[in-house]
Amino acid sequence: MTVNHDEELAALRARRMEEIQSQLQNQAVKQLEAEEQAQQEATDAAQVDAVLRRHLSPDARARLARIALVEPKRVQSIKADLAAMVSQGSIPTPMSDASLKQLLTQLSKSRNNASVRRI
Repeated sequence: MTVNHDEELAALRARRMEEIQSQLQNQAVKQLEAEEQAQQEATDAAQVDAVLRRHLSPDARARLARIALVEPKRVQSIKADLAAMVSQGSIPTPMSDASLKQLLTQLSKSRNNASVRRI
């Protein structure tokens, strides 16, 4: 009975070891995918920043940097929109701070059109 018990214990240990190895492998794959995604996002952000560096005046870039301190998610969206506008050729280059300010005003108006109803 001891031999049979030892064999069962060895089989359980082997199964558990396989489960742990598969879990570690899955974690490694997920971590690698996350690192690749982060690297791709960083590359995309660098490309957008390079485009904006060429097409925005220093004052306009400084304004975006100040907004990024307060609302980083919003600035990412604004930068993506600006990069798309540059690729379409719909903004003057270099874009001045006043033009950027006007564009931001237009974008914020569309954000503020939501109404709240109280019951």
